[in-house]
Amino acid sequence: RKGKFFGVREFFPENSIWWSWMASQGEGAAARPKCYLIVHNVSKKHNIGTLVRSAVAFNVHQVCLVGSKRFNVFGNHGSVNYVSLKHFDCLKDVRAYLKDEERQCTIYGVEIIEGAKPIQEHPFEGNAAFILGNEGQGLTEQQMAICDSYVYIPQYGKGTASLNVTVAGSIILHHFCIWANYKETDREGYKYVLGERPQRQMKRGVCLDPEQVKEERLARKAQGSADWLESEGHQDTQGEGPNEGVIASMFTTE
Repeated sequence: RKGKFFGVREFFPENSIWWSWMASQGEGAAARPKCYLIVHNVSKKHNIGTLVRSAVAFNVHQVCLVGSKRFNVFGNHGSVNYVSLKHFDCLKDVRAYLKDEERQCTIYGVEIIEGAKPIQEHPFEGNAAFILGNEGQGLTEQQMAICDSYVYIPQYGKGTASLNVTVAGSIILHHFCIWANYKETDREGYKYVLGERPQRQMKRGVCLDPEQVKEERLARKAQGSADWLESEGHQDTQGEGPNEGVIASMFTTE
């Protein structure tokens, strides 16, 4: 191995916001367990943007999008710029990625099922990945097939059968933060201090493989097209809306 940041520098450039975050976490940050969030089969598409916002608030290492490469950023309030996203074609692929030698995640299904452990008991071991069920039907058999264990959120009122997926996700991720002993973000006034906002380099709501983006950019440049300048982040952004795009440098590759 090459030190505590082994396997990271190849994924994130030196000026990446990830490194600013790592510096703020102190010497023990690299050794702390990492959290991954698997997003698949979310029926209400606007919930995905809100899940991403929660993932950023609770220091999720990476959001794994399974299925479509396009996702609705509604509700993320620009937070999508601050998290690493990676696309997978199917659940089998995301499990293989999370269970490999580098990540060695335990995959937890969030479901009210026999044998599931209450989240407040913090039944975690090392790196963890969480997959939430569909808002109406819960986890499918295919989703449950990739899970190693299950957790659930106890309820104490009798007026609803379950929680909204984004609410449930926030509770789960917050509990993992407590267990993993993540450092609380600095506060100022009534809010938390934001990190430096990265420049948007790709159109929002699309999760693309960075190697593919790089190859296409070089091909356009070799053909003499000026379009490659846009993918380098040099486009004129005057008149655009909020900077909610996905940042190429924040994606990772296998």
